[in-house]
Amino acid sequence: MIKLKLPKIIGHRGCAGYAPENTLEAIHTAADMDVKWVELDVKLTKDQVPVIFHDETLERTTNGSGFIADITYDDLRELEAGSWFSDSFAGVKIPTLEEALEAIIDRDLGFNLEIKPCPGREVETAEVALDHLSHVWDDNSRLLISSYKLEALEVALNMASGWATGAVLGYHSQDDHLNALKNGRLPDDWMDLVDALKLRAFSIDQDLATNDIIKAILGYGVIPIPYNVNDLARAHMLQALGVQTVISDEPDVISEGLFTVH
Repeated sequence: MIKLKLPKIIGHRGCAGYAPENTLEAIHTAADMDVKWVELDVKLTKDQVPVIFHDETLERTTNGSGFIADITYDDLRELEAGSWFSDSFAGVKIPTLEEALEAIIDRDLGFNLEIKPCPGREVETAEVALDHLSHVWDDNSRLLISSYKLEALEVALNMASGWATGAVLGYHSQDDHLNALKNGRLPDDWMDLVDALKLRAFSIDQDLATNDIIKAILGYGVIPIPYNVNDLARAHMLQALGVQTVISDEPDVISEGLFTVH
């Protein structure tokens, strides 16, 4: 089993509190703050180029509109993805996975890659992203592949058995198996999923990170990684429950207290 070298803090979408999320600028901002790992989301364009992007649609973080699955990479490259965050980031572009990996490796960062496919593209998104990753990544102890889609995790199990994988648990899609945590409980078959998919971690919405859930996860030998923890008091509480790693938009806020960046 690969021993993961997880840090105390993983920068969410790079460093989303201080730079436009899922951009090269966010990666470099995290590194400049001495954050040791970053988490980024990957999707596919219409022509199957893996790009670092979170939403299914373009409106929130770019000057474009429509679905990212309906736009080619050449057209996507024409969009601007920074001024929504701050005028100082005007002109920032959506990076490809290849560009993000180059920056991550150059800054000597660990990487949590979340496969966040558009509907119906679960398998191909995982296959393309993991194929790209396999050509450049050689430190398995500093890599975590995660997704809230079972199909993507099944691809990871088959394509990347030497890499650690984790399921994302949250509220965001009540139709999705992993995200339908009803009444604050884990899915009834969560242990079967851990065994079948050889999961090492659960990235879990911090609001769901109760004492019972954290205790159960830890008791089964799985690593709980709450997100997005941007409050120092909450970080203290989570660490008291046994949490060792959190994902944060504002790593410096957490690092000022009990959680230190190292």
